[in-house]
Amino acid sequence: MLEILGKSTSINVRKVLWLCAELRLDHQQPGGDSTDPAGAAATLAALNPNGQVPVLRDGGFVLWESNSICRYLAAREGRDDLLPQAPQARARVEQWMDWQATDLNTAWRYAFMATVRRHPDYADPTAVAASLGQWNRLMGMLDRQLAQTGAHVAGTEFSLADVVLGLSTQRWRLTPGDKPTLPAVDAWFERLRPRAGFALHVDNGVP
Repeated sequence: MLEILGKSTSINVRKVLWLCAELRLDHQQPGGDSTDPAGAAATLAALNPNGQVPVLRDGGFVLWESNSICRYLAAREGRDDLLPQAPQARARVEQWMDWQATDLNTAWRYAFMATVRRHPDYADPTAVAASLGQWNRLMGMLDRQLAQTGAHVAGTEFSLADVVLGLSTQRWRLTPGDKPTLPAVDAWFERLRPRAGFALHVDNGVP
């Protein structure tokens, strides 16, 4: 039985949970809503030196980093539609996954921590505006990509790129602030709605 460590409110944990629904994988989430935070943190630190979620346990195999976990599970299940074998098609999917984990994550951090988490260390309105502006710019880039494909992020077929960017888009939609109208992103998000696990793990009101 697969084990996924981390709370379901975490955007990175939800990537993995949505993919498990897509793959119809049975899994457990031990300590997902732990009443013993210190114990959960100790377990996490023993498995991941970064102390972050999610962590996957597949028998004796332990893996961290959400996008790496998604790649592993797709490969484990032989789902070449989600992570192609052909080098160029695979590279296209992974390009957008890496873009999500680096450029997009970096852009949103300040605005999200300030307006959603309301963290006192993120209280500079100029920095909030700059962060949201960069985030909007990158979401415009995603909109142009989706307008070009007319379907999904990496091409005509649903892939891991849609999983990770579907969660990112939900966060963008729910974070306060002025945002541009992105018709291709909106149409793509609607196309994702019928997918297994989407309502539970993506479109559930959690940014």
